[in-house]
Amino acid sequence: MVEPITIALVIFVIIAAIAILITGIKIVKPYEQAIYVLLGTYKRTLNPGFNYVFPLISEVTKLDLRTQVLEVPSQEVITKDNSPTHVDAIIYIKVIDPKKAYFEVTNYRSATVYLAQTTLRSIIGDMELDDVLSSREKINLRLRDTLDEATDKWGVRAEAVEIREVDPAPKVKQAMEEQTSSERLRRAAILRADGDKRAAILSAEGSKRARILQAEGVRQSKVVEAEGERLAIILQSQGEAQKLRILSVGAAPLDSKALTVLSLQTMQSLGESASTKWIVPFEVTKVMEGMSEYMGVGRQTPPRDVTDQKDIEAAVGSPADILGPIPSHDELRAELKQLEVDMGKEVKESEEVGETGRIKGVE
Repeated sequence: MVEPITIALVIFVIIAAIAILITGIKIVKPYEQAIYVLLGTYKRTLNPGFNYVFPLISEVTKLDLRTQVLEVPSQEVITKDNSPTHVDAIIYIKVIDPKKAYFEVTNYRSATVYLAQTTLRSIIGDMELDDVLSSREKINLRLRDTLDEATDKWGVRAEAVEIREVDPAPKVKQAMEEQTSSERLRRAAILRADGDKRAAILSAEGSKRARILQAEGVRQSKVVEAEGERLAIILQSQGEAQKLRILSVGAAPLDSKALTVLSLQTMQSLGESASTKWIVPFEVTKVMEGMSEYMGVGRQTPPRDVTDQKDIEAAVGSPADILGPIPSHDELRAELKQLEVDMGKEVKESEEVGETGRIKGVE
């Protein structure tokens, strides 16, 4: 019969063996790879999934293959123009060869950070402060290229580098603020002076244009007034000529008796007027003789022949020759319309001249 101690010992050995066998099971995650070292000798790289190694005598180190973010601590850097500046950065790295990352460097993370610090100090030391503040992208590219080249033998790739903060010393910042303030004041003064200059030019140009338009308006009004007076004089003269023509044509058929009656009527109207003195451009006795002849008591005078219309036109000319061409209402309207068109063209030309002068003044 087996003793209980023996049974317990067997059970313990079995459990211990199972436990030892279980320790040889290695599960590698999808974003990892593992370095398998047996008795101090590199065997292989374990891929994601289930892997079994010799228990107790094997060493397995897992490496993360995802992009890792490393912070470069802030450090004081002296620029080329001797301006102390605090600079820090962020580095994005990725393990591309787990074997090199494990065997070529003790700690690739720390090594990458220290290398970034020294490289950043060297790059900024060759640049002036203004370039450091305005050329961050250039610094990022130079730092990334340097790190990528140096970490390639470690099986690590520098994917990106970003300068996070550039903080000059307080005295330098104060001097920069004063310089910026002075520059803004200078630009404001320049803009203000330029605005005053443009305003003065525009004001002078406006006054000039107003005077030109005023003078042009006066000239055009005088032209229109003179043209109107000319037309009025022409029409008045033609009316007077037509009146005389009508009187001459109407008086031609009258005989001596009718003329005598008209003369008496004229003398009567003169007597009824308020004037106490008037001059008659003919002898009154001739009028009296006409009256006596008209009444049949005077001496006989040969009758006055009625002048024929053709004889009158032959003597004084035709009505068209005497009056000349009389413009119709349509012709007068057309002439005034053409005058307005000419005035509009002159106003437009004067405005174009003023606009050209204003543009030249602004330039």
